[in-house]
Amino acid sequence: MTDLLTELPLVAILRGVTPARIEGVAATLFEAGIRTIEVPLNSPEPFRSIEILAKAYGERCLTGAGTVLEPADVDRVAGAGGRLLVTPNTNPAVIRRGVEKNLVVMPGFYTPSEAFAAIAAGARTLKLFPAATAGTAHLKALLAVLPKDVPVYAVGGVGAGNMKEWRRAGAAGFGMGADLFKPDYSDDEIAARARQSVAAFRAAG
Repeated sequence: MTDLLTELPLVAILRGVTPARIEGVAATLFEAGIRTIEVPLNSPEPFRSIEILAKAYGERCLTGAGTVLEPADVDRVAGAGGRLLVTPNTNPAVIRRGVEKNLVVMPGFYTPSEAFAAIAAGARTLKLFPAATAGTAHLKALLAVLPKDVPVYAVGGVGAGNMKEWRRAGAAGFGMGADLFKPDYSDDEIAARARQSVAAFRAAG
C-alpha cells in the first residue's frame, strides 16, 4: 500500500466532497497521476464516499479518511474499505487502532514529543501540521532527531508554488487540500490544478 505513496507522495485532501461527486473527482486526480486520496470525516457522508472509492479503485489507489479523531471512526473507515488513516493530531489510541487494522496511518504532529509519541504508537509516516506556521527551518530541526526511515509529509499551506523549498528542507511528500480541491471547483479546474501539482513535485526533485 505504501508503494503508491512512494510512487508519487502527494495526498489529495477532498474536504467537503460529496458521494455524488467523489468518483468523478477521483477519476480526474487519478488521470493526473495522483494515487492517494483522503476524504476528511467532516465532509458530507464521508464513509459513503470512502466506500465508493474503495470499490472503484481497489488496490490501484490508496484511499481512506482524514480528520480521524476517535478509535471508533477507525473501525468505520476500515469497514468502508478505506486503507489510509490521516489525523490532524497525535492520539496514540487512534494510531494504534489504525495499525491493528493494517491501515496506512499518517498522524499529524507539530513537536518532537508528538512525533515520538506517534512513532511509539506504531506510526511509520508522519504529517507535519500545520506546516505553514512551522516553516521549513522547523522541519529541518525535526528531521535532525527523527528516525531516518520515517517520512514526514508537510500539510497545510504547502502547494505547487512552494514545494521546492519544502523538498529541500526534507519533506518526503505533501498533503494538499484547497490547492487541489474545493467543492465549487469544476472538474476541469481540478484537473488543471492536479497536473500543476504533479509537475511541481517532479520538478522539485
